[in-house]
Amino acid sequence: MNPAENSATHGAAVVEHHGPSLRVFMSVFLGLVALTVVSFVSARVFHQTPVVSWAIMMAISCVKATLVISFFMHLIWEANWKYVLTIPATFMSILIMLLLIPDIGRRTRSYSEERWRHAARPVVAQPETSHAEPAPSRGH
Repeated sequence: MNPAENSATHGAAVVEHHGPSLRVFMSVFLGLVALTVVSFVSARVFHQTPVVSWAIMMAISCVKATLVISFFMHLIWEANWKYVLTIPATFMSILIMLLLIPDIGRRTRSYSEERWRHAARPVVAQPETSHAEPAPSRGH
């Protein structure tokens, strides 16, 4: 009997190593470090346009979360049942976001007069003063 037939007939006795090696984990770790550096650099480079910086950082954080979930939580080596759990949850999350964002944006349109009196006042950013001007005295 050749070794392939032997392992097929005695499958329970043969133990194979299925799973990642240390090299895979180190590669993923170094990828996470590199993505963190890119995220930090994007915050510095696009500091004048924070929306661009936030978009880049959010995209990078999604990639990092996917790497962590796939490799460190071993989901990449699991059976296909993981899709039964993740795809509906993803669709529900997107649906909830799409339904709540317009509601949050329009919430003040139906405020009553009493609600307006007790609502928090919007904070308006004050223009920055130069460092040469003295700080206003509080009189304490």
